[in-house]
Amino acid sequence: MESNVSSENCSDPQMSFQSTLYATTYTLIFIPGLLANSAALWVLCRFLSRKSKAVIFMINLAVADLAHVLSLPLRTYYYINHTWPFGSFLCQVCFYLKYLNMYASICFLSCISIQRYLFLLHPFRAKGWKRRYDVAISALVWLLVGAACLPLIIVRSPALSNSINSCFSDLGVKQLSPGAAIALVTVAELFGFVIPFGTIAWCTWRMWHSLREGPTALQDAGEKRKALRMVLMCAAVFFICFTPYHINFPFFMMVIENVIRDCAVHRSTLRFHPISLCLASLNCCLDPVLYYFMTSEFQAQLLRHGCVALRARLPPRRSSASGTDTAHDIRLRKRNLPRLKFWSLPKFFGQINSMDIPSVPPDELLLESIS
Repeated sequence: MESNVSSENCSDPQMSFQSTLYATTYTLIFIPGLLANSAALWVLCRFLSRKSKAVIFMINLAVADLAHVLSLPLRTYYYINHTWPFGSFLCQVCFYLKYLNMYASICFLSCISIQRYLFLLHPFRAKGWKRRYDVAISALVWLLVGAACLPLIIVRSPALSNSINSCFSDLGVKQLSPGAAIALVTVAELFGFVIPFGTIAWCTWRMWHSLREGPTALQDAGEKRKALRMVLMCAAVFFICFTPYHINFPFFMMVIENVIRDCAVHRSTLRFHPISLCLASLNCCLDPVLYYFMTSEFQAQLLRHGCVALRARLPPRRSSASGTDTAHDIRLRKRNLPRLKFWSLPKFFGQINSMDIPSVPPDELLLESIS
């Protein structure tokens, strides 16, 4: 959660960098995230075969990223102007989308890793897998994650702030009972970090171990390498974007609840919290890399239809027509040129000898030959 806390015993650290960090990060993420996820969603929905591995989970991952990216201009506006004129409801929606994106992305990255692992290493078990199973799992993920993130907009609400124009990091914090705080941290850390992290790490280790053993009759080394690259990319996105936040989150909650009395830990936790949130938003730009570089069919379809769309927007070129006209003109000119036959050469040279050629001084001839 974005921070606006104080401790009874420790002075608040200087957080003047926070607004600049948020505004800069969200500005840099917005354009690449919008373009990349829009293109990914376009290709995944329209042109990619639904039988492709994990395509349903990739579509849902792109939707989660795009939902968060669309809220970034409002976040940037707030951190630049330090006021929120759009009402408390829109503030809570943008705040909610941040954490919905984070935990939905974590779940879908885990689903992609599990499916690639099962399809490659247990092909007989995955043979009867239907597309509707992926749709059902995706719907269940959205339902569970959406419900799990609802308490966050109760803990952080504009009604708890001193100003009606406050939002995001300046929202007030509801004081929780020790039991409620422990439950919130446990659910977020266990189901939002520990279990997905262990799942992705297990799939990565098993696929790497299988690649070392060599391909079997039903597998080839190329398929194994591609699947391992995709799972490794899922692990990299997870580690870079979500691990820092979830390591810092328990300390942050203890600071909010005034459990941590050490002022050095208090200040370090609050200073690192906005950095971890910015890293969590970075997944909106890293997830499209997963689709493009790890899926050969996605690459082919994006290049093919992207070139077609670009060609359709460009003005029509007349290069071929002008080339035809030029060739036609050359043929006409060649027809109109006088034809010089072998037996007419004496007459031709006689005409040249009879022409009056002005005399040129030797110096000028020398200069002309040099130039």
